[in-house]
Amino acid sequence: MTLVARVSTRRVFSRHLHSPFPSPLTVHAFIPLPSLTSPRLPARNRAVTACLSSSAPAVIDAQTAGRWKPMCLYHTQGKCTKMDDALHLAKFNHDFMVDLKANTRSLNKLRPQNLDYLLVLDLEGRVEILEFPVLMIDAKNMDFIDSFHRFVQPAVMSEQRIKEYIEGKYGKLGVDRVWHDTAIPFKDVLHEFELWMKKHHLWVKEQGGLLNRAAFVTCGNWDLKTKIPEQCKVSKIKTPSYFMEWINLKDIYLNFYKRRATGMMTMLRELEIPLLGSHHLGIDDAKNIARVLQRMLADGVILQITAKRSSAPGDVKFLFTNRIR
Repeated sequence: MTLVARVSTRRVFSRHLHSPFPSPLTVHAFIPLPSLTSPRLPARNRAVTACLSSSAPAVIDAQTAGRWKPMCLYHTQGKCTKMDDALHLAKFNHDFMVDLKANTRSLNKLRPQNLDYLLVLDLEGRVEILEFPVLMIDAKNMDFIDSFHRFVQPAVMSEQRIKEYIEGKYGKLGVDRVWHDTAIPFKDVLHEFELWMKKHHLWVKEQGGLLNRAAFVTCGNWDLKTKIPEQCKVSKIKTPSYFMEWINLKDIYLNFYKRRATGMMTMLRELEIPLLGSHHLGIDDAKNIARVLQRMLADGVILQITAKRSSAPGDVKFLFTNRIR
């Protein structure tokens, strides 16, 4: 017989200038307790569910519960000024490898890929793009390589509308302050992103064209089929050539596991991967999608481009017959 204990704890993160996560943080832990006659449960069967707010649930493994920390959202954009502050470092994570470390014991099922690098992209913002996060994963060994993360300043919205928009989107997550501190125009985001890609030899502006042995990985077609062309039109720029094809992980998941997943949360649940961070915070969603991707690579998936766009923004060809519609 196994007993279950419900433990509630509360930790408070002060809303100072450099605190990119909400206050307070409430953790509700449901921890199986072995009876006197039952053996100790293995670690994989023990879980902790953490609720950052009513709209931002997070689930973390019990082994990680004592030390998991939210990412510093200034650090993800290269703007953290508190790397010598012990209290800040104790509160916030500054290393993606903590959550994206590949399991070397799972390498035996890895299949050769036609791509070297996978760029996990998960945009946020319905009216205009508010957040642009990309995580770079090595397709050969599942390793996390690097990240690019920017908050995006809307191009045509009024200041009052932006204030309301950001409060509604990020205020409930407690990261509205960091957005206001760091957001830059979409044109500048793309310029910095292209410099980042050039550093990793993923794309050469002078040559144009598609990515070099790399591909974007998205959870759905919306990010690159719909939102990027819309934002480029609003920002009065041409849609860059490197956004012309992508891998929709939903279609790959459907054809590999032979079951339908409507979104990231379904994939995490079915693969028994705990959610880390806040759902609908772009950098956290990108991280969780990357963890699904790592698991699928470990299971032996072969990744293929699932959609291509011609020169016309609305002309997209879907390459899988069996796909999520």
